[in-house]
Amino acid sequence: MPRTAATFAPPVMEARRWLDGVTFPPDRPLINVSQAAPVAPPPEPLRAAMAEAVRASPDVHLYGPVLGLPELRAALAEETARLYGSPVRADQVAITAGCNQAFCAALATLCTEGDEVILPTPWYFNHTMWLQMSGITPVPLPTGADLLPDPERAAALITSRTRAITLVTPNNPGGVEYPPGLISEFAELARRHGIALIVDETYRDFLSRSGAPHGLFADPGWDETVISLYSFSKSYRLTGHRVGAMLASPARLAEAEKFLDTVAICPPQLGQHAALWGIANLRQWLAGERAEILDRRAAIAEGAPRLEATGWRLLGAGAYFAYVQHPFGIPSDDLCRRLVPEAGILALPGTMFTPESDASGTRQLRIAFANIDRQGIAALYDRLESLAL
Repeated sequence: MPRTAATFAPPVMEARRWLDGVTFPPDRPLINVSQAAPVAPPPEPLRAAMAEAVRASPDVHLYGPVLGLPELRAALAEETARLYGSPVRADQVAITAGCNQAFCAALATLCTEGDEVILPTPWYFNHTMWLQMSGITPVPLPTGADLLPDPERAAALITSRTRAITLVTPNNPGGVEYPPGLISEFAELARRHGIALIVDETYRDFLSRSGAPHGLFADPGWDETVISLYSFSKSYRLTGHRVGAMLASPARLAEAEKFLDTVAICPPQLGQHAALWGIANLRQWLAGERAEILDRRAAIAEGAPRLEATGWRLLGAGAYFAYVQHPFGIPSDDLCRRLVPEAGILALPGTMFTPESDASGTRQLRIAFANIDRQGIAALYDRLESLAL
């Protein structure tokens, strides 16, 4: 059996196929809350800088260093140190072709076939897909009503084949933000067992609380246990340019270089130049983007009582996502297919974020609200509130 047959079809692509043959009247256009990727282009000053780089910088069109531009590695190390209040060195930073590739590279340095990685559920489906295609067993760690993972429950899942625990915070799909103390507990658990803690921080720039997202970098030996992943795609609207990062020990990055060299050779040069310009020039603009996302999160929470009156339940909200429980007596995948023609809504079912053995996914949906404003959120709630199945 080929490796690809070991996992499921890409969920976002599958959901898009539900739109085939469906038309939406002008007075009820499609509300697409299926994907978190920004649909707007980068801000105009960044696009201008990118255009100038294409015109005037010959290296943009050539292969670059496998681990990324030295200037960008240094800039991200400096920015990370500023955000977390702890030193991070450039040789602890690698630039990758998106955050998904950073995850794949990290796993390539950690695991072989038959190994295990613990993932809190609901999980980010691309993590699960990569593990399955790599012959690695994803071990689900069910979360409670607050969608927060329990370190003690995780400890009970660790075996001689466990190589890592992966956390996503702010969470995809749940939206919840993991408290710094909880993240530290997982780091200590991983350290005690000699395994890695992978912390995917794709959405860290949209964290609701002020201050450092966690205190892991304050430990001088953090890179012996922790692998931090980051994405420029959401922060600077660079999804199509594929630029992410992996922060780890220089020794691990040397191993990751082998993987990265054989997959993409180097991260896209134009995206790296854009990210470098963004770090230097877009701090205030990014603060405005964060404020807008937090306002949309507030709109999600403010409107929740309306839905709860009809049996819905808001389980978590933050960064780009809300995670909800529906009141209907049908599985969430069937519900989401019906939402397209009957309500003009495209959302992803919880079954895409949970193992088949976990029945909770049949009651849950993910709503990616980053591309709809307050008015769009109100319209979404209107349609869900009036839904009769």
